Amino acid sequence: MSLHRSLVAKTALKRHRNVLTRAERIQRLEDEGKWERGESVFGLPKVRLRKVKAGGKHHAKPTKAKEEEAPQVAEGPSE
Repeated sequence: MSLHRSLVAKTALKRHRNVLTRAERIQRLEDEGKWERGESVFGLPKVRLRKVKAGGKHHAKPTKAKEEEAPQVAEGPSE
């Protein structure tokens, strides 16, 4: 049996949104230097929202154990 939507944990309700409020759009445009205070809030340009993907096992940084296993390159003249 599944849980009712209203009973789901609050953190699960925070999802990626495709639509920003006008205030959020203005804030992003201000940060990018594309809008200044005093300008009209109507006809704002579109603001892209990029969903950041979490890095999985394929994008993980190598651990110290793996770094120690890597062959050491000798410095100096190669003859």
